[in-house]
Amino acid sequence: MQEVEFTLSNITLGGLAFGDPEKPLVIALHGWLDNAASFIPISAYLSDYYVVALDFAGHGRSGHRSADCQYHLLDYVHDLHELVEQQQWQDFILLGHSMGGIIASLYCAGFAEKVSKYISIESLGPMTHDAKSSALQLRKSVQSRLANQTSKARHPPDKQSIIRARAIAGKFSEQCAELLVTRNLYELDGELRFCTDRRLRTLSSLRLTDGQAESFLKAITCPVLVIIAKDGYDMMKESVKQRHNWVKSLTVEHCAGSHHPHMDNSAGVAKHIINFIETP
Repeated sequence: MQEVEFTLSNITLGGLAFGDPEKPLVIALHGWLDNAASFIPISAYLSDYYVVALDFAGHGRSGHRSADCQYHLLDYVHDLHELVEQQQWQDFILLGHSMGGIIASLYCAGFAEKVSKYISIESLGPMTHDAKSSALQLRKSVQSRLANQTSKARHPPDKQSIIRARAIAGKFSEQCAELLVTRNLYELDGELRFCTDRRLRTLSSLRLTDGQAESFLKAITCPVLVIIAKDGYDMMKESVKQRHNWVKSLTVEHCAGSHHPHMDNSAGVAKHIINFIETP
């Protein structure tokens, strides 16, 4: 495992790389408020691949958006493609968890020629709202951003209490939580600070509609694997039931674990991933 850093035109992305760069490339994208460390447990089972786990903008060791910007889902797709073009990556496997899986689905739809296979853990396409909710969604988003600007940042009292809280929130072990928390903390003037940008917690300005989600998923041409956890989010299970006919080549697997099965059941998830990748 080694730290990696990529300087793009408007932001620097951090990440972790595992394995031999000469082996087939897997780009791994984490979930909301997680970071690249979420792929540490499963990386041990993917030794036949070169895994590059990125920190999204505002997360982990990546830079924050400028003060005049916000965090929009589609901008992460821009960051990813700029990186892919910069590094001249081709024919890679895209692996995403939760929000990372959503972003991966949008990328596969827009840049189908780049991705050989797409694997999503606990997600299948973007979250959606009815178009009638758009005005209220915008209103609440602006209000949440203004409230965020005037509120005072809360700093962690100590690392162990944050680990315990993260484990409870994620419904996984403290060992899993420690990986995420360690990458999300730094020390300044003797006090702990969170690496994540506070603006990540504000509400989205707009949600895609079901029709848009269907259009994106139908545009994916590569084989798709979705892994759903037994103790994961019910909304993810329902999403797969409702959307499975939107994907041309879809395999759905179920496994034990929380919403982060790649962390607390990494062996089981890796088995599904390897079987999928190695199937012609």
